[in-house]
This record gives sequence, C-alpha cells and structure tokens, in this order.
Amino acid sequence: MRANSVKKRLAEGGRTYGTMAMEFFTPGLPQICLAAGAEFVIFDMEHSGADVETMKQQLSYCRGLDIVPLVRVPATEYHFIARLLDAGALGIMVPMVETREQAERIVACTRYPPSGVRGAAFGVAAHDDYLGGPSIAETIAAVHERTLVICLVETVKGIENVDAIAAVAGVDVCWLGHFDLTNFMGIPGQFDHPRYLAAVDGLVAACNHHDKAAGIMAIDEAWAIAYRDKGFRAVAYGLDVTLLRSALAGGLKALRAGP
Repeated sequence: MRANSVKKRLAEGGRTYGTMAMEFFTPGLPQICLAAGAEFVIFDMEHSGADVETMKQQLSYCRGLDIVPLVRVPATEYHFIARLLDAGALGIMVPMVETREQAERIVACTRYPPSGVRGAAFGVAAHDDYLGGPSIAETIAAVHERTLVICLVETVKGIENVDAIAAVAGVDVCWLGHFDLTNFMGIPGQFDHPRYLAAVDGLVAACNHHDKAAGIMAIDEAWAIAYRDKGFRAVAYGLDVTLLRSALAGGLKALRAGP
C-alpha cells in the first residue's frame, strides 16, 4: 500500500505545500507539479466539470511519483467519496461542510465496517494497485491510516460549527473556503473585513484545539505567506489556471513595455 506522506506530516504537526488543478488534466501535470516542489495536488471535480474517469487517469499518473493525489469531490455523497478513493485518491476534500453530523458521515464514507460504511473492492480497484494483499484486515488498516479527510468550511453555518467539525475523529483538515465564505457573509471578496478575519481566527483556533490542520488555497505569494503565518499548515499555492494566466500575463506585459 502506498503511504500518504502529507497525512503523516500534518499528524506530526508539520506543514505541507502543494497546488490545485481544475483545467489542465494532462499526463504530465503531476510530474510538473512535483518538479516545482509540490507535495500534493488537489484535483477539482466541484467546479471543473471533470468526471470520475478523468480523475482516475490523473490519479494513475501519480503512481510512482513522490506526490500525494487528492480530489475535491462535488458534494457530500457516498458515491463520490468512495468511488474516488477506489480510483486511487489518497484523500478527499468535501465542500460545504456545515455540521458535525455531516463531517461524521464524510468520515464514515471513507472507512470500512465496522468503523464506517465504505464498500469493499480489494484486488479489483486502483486504490490497492489491484493487488489485494495477503491480509484484508491489514489492507483495511493501511487504507484507514493513509486516507486524508479534508472538510471544506465555507459558510457562516460552517464557521459557527467549526469547532464541532474539527472535533470529529477522522477529520484531518478543516479547509477555509475564503471566497465562498465572504459571499455567504454578504461581504464578497472583502478579505480584510473584521467579520471575515474573526472567522479565520476561529477556524485556526478550532483546528489547534483538536490537533487538526487548517488549510487554504493561496491566490499569490503574499497571501500564502500571510496565511501560513496565521497558522495554516496545509497550503495549496494557486490553481493551474491562475498560475498560467499570471505567468503569461507578466511575460507579455514585460514584452509590451519594451521599445
């Protein structure tokens, strides 16, 4: 069974840095991200329109690479969570998590009985490299140990319940959905607003209280450093789309500024 170095690092109180992808699902993407120094890639299904087959291909491209593949599923549904784990994801991110009960359901979908409700597919699915293993009990234990569960907290209700969400056994990361949160607060894009900043502090405090990691997607270098210093230990630096657009725009601007 492949290990999950990101989960191990976070469980030990460390930090991890990676990126998100939602557009350029090419065979070389995981290797490119690894070459840049990323420790994980979060492949997006919520906003990208990508299907399970596309995700399965991306997850297969990560095999043999020292990079941890994670998937943001579209919703809190068993058939998304379990299928993407069977396809080879080493962890899942679930959007719009608002209650302890929802977080408990998410964790249950990632665990085999009696700890959860995940259906068994050993030796016939990508998650165990089609090997099965000599001991099903050992395989189950290894899967539970390596599977990273990220709850995306991005609503007012979610922030109100963030301490209860972080308290759920099996939740590894509470991820701040900063854009959606400001929208639900009625202050879209106002990331310096006192109510938003109080919510950020509350999420970090809840994670620290329950020995969980706070996570966020950083839109630029200044943002990444600022939130790292606020206590966020899992940081995805940019999206494939914004990284390409920013680099291309910078180069073209420099060319057009010349004589």
